[in-house]
Amino acid sequence: MKKVLALIGTLLIAAMAFAGCGGEQQGAKSDAKTLKVGATAVPHAEILEVVKPILEKEGIKLEIVEFNDYVQPNLALNDKELDANFFQHEPYLVNFMEEHKEVKLKNAFGVHIEPMGVYSKKVKDLKELKDGAAIAIPNDPTNGGRALLLLQKAGLITLKDGVKEKATVQDVTGNPHNFKFQEVEAAQVPRTLDDVDAAVINTNYAMQVNLVPTKDALFMEDSTSPYVNIIAVREGDEKRPEIQALIKALQSKEVKDFITDKYKGAVVPAF
Repeated sequence: MKKVLALIGTLLIAAMAFAGCGGEQQGAKSDAKTLKVGATAVPHAEILEVVKPILEKEGIKLEIVEFNDYVQPNLALNDKELDANFFQHEPYLVNFMEEHKEVKLKNAFGVHIEPMGVYSKKVKDLKELKDGAAIAIPNDPTNGGRALLLLQKAGLITLKDGVKEKATVQDVTGNPHNFKFQEVEAAQVPRTLDDVDAAVINTNYAMQVNLVPTKDALFMEDSTSPYVNIIAVREGDEKRPEIQALIKALQSKEVKDFITDKYKGAVVPAF
């Protein structure tokens, strides 16, 4: 009986030791560095896919969380559900924080420019737009103002002096052809193309519906556009080693070559 009890005791000790080893291994896995970045699908998530193997060499696992709107990525980042996000330009971020006082985010790095463009299924040239034509623009304050500035640059309208990206349809002072503006959520603007005469579309959403900006846009922002798409982080996280590694990887030759070759001028590196 004593021998049986001794054998049972030995087996229990061995089992506990094995469990302890397993627990240590599990703990080691949980300590692995993971960077969770929110992004819209095109081109942001595609660019981040190029970054994945670069960060892996630094011992960092990049997890990409895709969003299809411009609101949730900032709220999720502020709520610490993400470590960073990549989908917006700084004017949008500044305006977002003015409207959401609880959000405290910072521009950590400018990656690329996505020139906004004017598209149409009804005309081949903006000069063909008839009086009273309907033009869809994004309804968020920053991209809406950006769209109106583009229409002014195209010679279609005139805006009140000094409004810049804060422009709204109420700031249109010159509209000789009496164009009608339909304000739509940015992600939904491409879906209006069958119903309106023209639409001003963010490049990432244009590409999602197989529009090629350099071929299909009737008018586009040029390389002087101030709307650089950024990596945003929470205030105080700018110097985190994982964030710095992400920024370094985004500046790599692999990323620059990918942007240049993949998007052929529809997306332009800003570094």
